[in-house]
Amino acid sequence: MQFEDRHAHRIAHPDMDVSALTQNRKNIARWEHFEHGSDIGVRGMGASMAEAFEQAAVALTAVITDPSKVVDKEEIRIERAAADREALLVEWLNAVVYEMAVRRMIFRRFHVAFVGNGLMGRAWGEEIDVARHEPAVEVKGATYTSLSVSQKRDGVWVAQCVVDV
Repeated sequence: MQFEDRHAHRIAHPDMDVSALTQNRKNIARWEHFEHGSDIGVRGMGASMAEAFEQAAVALTAVITDPSKVVDKEEIRIERAAADREALLVEWLNAVVYEMAVRRMIFRRFHVAFVGNGLMGRAWGEEIDVARHEPAVEVKGATYTSLSVSQKRDGVWVAQCVVDV
């Protein structure tokens, strides 16, 4: 399945240097997609690793629908642990996918706090409304493809991986 991106201005190359994108440090928190064959990459950037994880989750939502169409009606909590920060990103995103599927929800906003080798996250959203949200694809899960969590020389944190659609 070829991904049709409704946010073409946010598609980037998976190995691109993101420092040029974050020269304006007033608003470092952002997300984008990058192409990867028939799947799609999600990338979150932020002033902290937590902010980058939050933005990666927004990018995940944006694979499905325009996040601005989602209302913060309900909060859910997500806790995950993993051996390292890269595996934790995959765990986090897969937990978001799981919560979307079992609760039939879509999320707009996220908060992450790291505790030891895990995270405590919160997601805000609402029950999916097919007519209003117009879901483009179903995300099956986050993968280890193009997986990276790192802090760049300019201090910006980047968290990315490919999601299977």
